[in-house]
Amino acid sequence: MAAKTKRPYLYEVDLMRIIFICGALLNHTTSTFKGRIDNASTSQVILEASHLMLHFTRMGFMFMTGLVLTLNYYNRKHEWLKFERKRFVSAGIPYLAWNFIVMFLSIEAGVGFSMANFKADYIDAVIHGDQFYMYYILIVLQLYLVFPLIVLMFKKFDKYHSWIMGISFVIQMAILIFIKYFLPNIDRTNWWWWFRSYGVNVFTYQFYFLAGAYASIHYKAVTQFINAHIKPIAWLTGILSLGTVGLFFFDIDFLHLSMAATMSVHQPYMLIYDVFMIAFVFWVGLRFAYWRQHGLWPWVDRWVHNVAKVSFGLYLVQTIPLAMLAFILAQISLPAWAMLLCLPIGYAFVIAVAFGISWFCYKVPPFGILIGRNNLRFKKRVAQTQEKIATVVEEKSLTPDDRK
Repeated sequence: MAAKTKRPYLYEVDLMRIIFICGALLNHTTSTFKGRIDNASTSQVILEASHLMLHFTRMGFMFMTGLVLTLNYYNRKHEWLKFERKRFVSAGIPYLAWNFIVMFLSIEAGVGFSMANFKADYIDAVIHGDQFYMYYILIVLQLYLVFPLIVLMFKKFDKYHSWIMGISFVIQMAILIFIKYFLPNIDRTNWWWWFRSYGVNVFTYQFYFLAGAYASIHYKAVTQFINAHIKPIAWLTGILSLGTVGLFFFDIDFLHLSMAATMSVHQPYMLIYDVFMIAFVFWVGLRFAYWRQHGLWPWVDRWVHNVAKVSFGLYLVQTIPLAMLAFILAQISLPAWAMLLCLPIGYAFVIAVAFGISWFCYKVPPFGILIGRNNLRFKKRVAQTQEKIATVVEEKSLTPDDRK
């Protein structure tokens, strides 16, 4: 019988998780500060014009989800019913729980909801995923349903993976062109909400999920390509990042788009930027994996590993520290430039509180289930270990005749 080989742990994925989640929290922190700064100020324009630079994080999440799912399940025996049950429990329970918790806290704080309409508001939030940044979880739940088809497609057309990605890229670009330039002029009143609210439609992000799957299947070739071409990738990433500022003014001054449309991630330019940014973050993760084997400080390694463990939790609980930050900022009266200078402090506050809540859930049973980590298993493992030890001790206490 062939020996079972253990899949190697990819430390680069840990740092990539952290970069994407911390980027998302920075994005939302800047939005919170923007709401407290005078619209006519230069500081407000700086925050608005630079906002799209941080919007690669959403597509990074989608890429990482496709990557990690494929790493874990592509070469396994496909028990898809078991897969669906496990994934829906690990993501579905936090989704339902945090929608409930944050909505209840909002009512207690007197913000946005009422107890009289709690049931209707809660059901609406769960169905549409449009509250508390929960849209990502709703998209991922949809991905779990189609993921077996993604695996089947890559295995069925195993010699045409590059073609799959090329076609997927063209489709993605067509979707974004349609969303930006044609969809605003179409009456969508009678459309089903899943098509009308394209931001929570899994197919709007199809290229990034497939790119993650492709990177997983061809991991060695992808990482070699990134390492070999990192200089042009880094330069183009920087140029495209600065180009988002030009995109902002193009949308505002030339196309006369609304601020919401200008800030949208669903723009053709953003597809190019996201691809290069994801590749650059991938390279940073690869460098971390290299450094940890060549003299990286142990405390940095532990810090990255621990934050990565609760990265999903950071995303789930972020509304709480962001709401706390908004309350604190409402009590402060500062000039716009001074408020802008306080952004790093506010960001550190959001990260610290989000990590504190997530780490508590991770360490204290049964709250781990709220961040997708069932820490009741630890108690179960301890009990099993104690049982094995007791069995060994009992066997050793027997005489040879008794053992027979």
